[in-house]
Order: sequence, then structure tokens, then C-alpha cells
Amino acid sequence: QVQLVESGGGLVQAGGSLRLSCAASGRMWSNLAMAWFRRRPEKEREFVAAISWSGGGTKYVDSVKGRFTISRDDANRTVYLQMNNLKPEDTAVYYCAAGLKATGPVLLTTRGYQYWGQGTQVTVSS
Repeated sequence: QVQLVESGGGLVQAGGSLRLSCAASGRMWSNLAMAWFRRRPEKEREFVAAISWSGGGTKYVDSVKGRFTISRDDANRTVYLQMNNLKPEDTAVYYCAAGLKATGPVLLTTRGYQYWGQGTQVTVSS
């Protein structure tokens, strides 16, 4: 079993930065692909970024490429999402997700992840 606890959300002006953190418990960390999804107002949950469980490969949705960076600290079982140059359209609840040995196309979909955090609100004002 894996539990995920997110932190770091908040209110920021457009152009600002935030760093989200997600701490994981359990013994499966080394086999977990980690990702961030978000749910914007009146929209479905969507993929934002993922990092593989082996090799550290990353994937991003086009709208955040060059602005967001996902990384993982294996020693502390934590995954981060550094968000720079934030825009009002980034306003959403951001969710951390973990998928056991997830790889390939499923990394970009909710189907690839068995464990989810409770979500953290990010609000970007214009």
C-alpha cells in the first residue's frame, strides 16, 4: 500500500512560481512511476507531468513544457513539481499519483496509476 501526501499549493500572481511536493510512504518507491495530474474548474482531470520508476525519464503535457519540471528524490521518497511562469489557466487542484511499474503510453493517463493523493489547490491570479 502506498500513501501520498501533497503540499506546496497556494495563491500566486501570474508569472510567479510554486513548488509542489508529494511524499510517499510504503516499500514500493523504487518501482513507482510518479506523476502530477490536475483538475481545472469545470474540466476533467488531466495529465501534467510524469517521471519514470527507472532511469528518470520525464513526460509533460505540451502546455507546461519549458515552465514545469518534475523530479524525484529517491532517498526521501518525494516527487516535486517546480512550476515557473505560472498562468491563470494553470489554476487547478493538483494531484500526485503513483503507478506500480507503469511505463509507456499509460503514463499519460489515469489508468496508469493506482495510488492518488488528496490534491492541493493552486490558484494563479491575473
